[in-house]
Amino acid sequence: MIHGIINVYKEKGYTSHDVVAKLRGILGQKKIGHTGTLDPDAEGVLPVCLGKGTRLCALLTDKDKVYETVLLLGQITDTQDVSGEVLHNGNTQNLTNREVCKAVESFVGPYLQIPPMYSALKVNGKKLYELAREGKTVERKARPVEIKGIQILEVDLPRVRMEVECSKGTYIRTLCHDIGEKLGCGGCMESLVRTRVERFLIKDSLRLEEIERLKKEDRVMEAVIPVDQMFTSYKAAMVKNRWMALAKNGNVLPYQAVTVQGEPPADQEKIRLYDEQKQFIALYKWEEKRREYQIKKMFFNS
Repeated sequence: MIHGIINVYKEKGYTSHDVVAKLRGILGQKKIGHTGTLDPDAEGVLPVCLGKGTRLCALLTDKDKVYETVLLLGQITDTQDVSGEVLHNGNTQNLTNREVCKAVESFVGPYLQIPPMYSALKVNGKKLYELAREGKTVERKARPVEIKGIQILEVDLPRVRMEVECSKGTYIRTLCHDIGEKLGCGGCMESLVRTRVERFLIKDSLRLEEIERLKKEDRVMEAVIPVDQMFTSYKAAMVKNRWMALAKNGNVLPYQAVTVQGEPPADQEKIRLYDEQKQFIALYKWEEKRREYQIKKMFFNS
């Protein structure tokens, strides 16, 4: 079984689940999970976790993301993107570039965003998009999100091309809708490309056909980032053989059980723990008061 993460370029027309299903066929293993849904019409970076790497799915889903999107002003749709039914056409004739840029930039920072009806969020056990397809609309609570930054790349009204860095749970479709609403003409998302998730960049991503070719050439491991490489900011440490069983069961380790590279860890500092064969075992945390290491995340499988 392969363990690690592959930076996949999700192409238009595929759901995130489609990508996982196709990778299962290419790699011949079931234990695969993605790290955050991308709409079928969106494309770009989709980190996919393999084997022990699936324990990283929640961690990567929580990371900030960067998108390049095109906002189309003067059009409101039921899906908040151009794939939906047009509900209203607004007038953009009198808009100025300065006015548009000011409205766009006003969304930088925390704001309360109402999730779209066409989304995978659940209400009473049913996904919102399922209710929307039945012609139903339900009240959705606004959720706090944060727009970390917006760089306006091009204004060619009624279109605005921009790069958005945002927190998890942000709907770029809804951001486009909200900007249009603020300008009084309406707006929707015309295109969306995810360019970064944490350390995973679009320039390094691989399409499914490229991964399939590497697999056929017996070179697929070239595309796999080992699990421990996600934690290179943490100090590396080795557990001594005498305490190996404790470590591999996630038990507390006394200070003398572990040899840390470099300076001793500070209180609450996390470390990457390896065995003497340099196999990655787990993330541990140093407790200064108790003079012991406590388990944070286990990656060892017996």
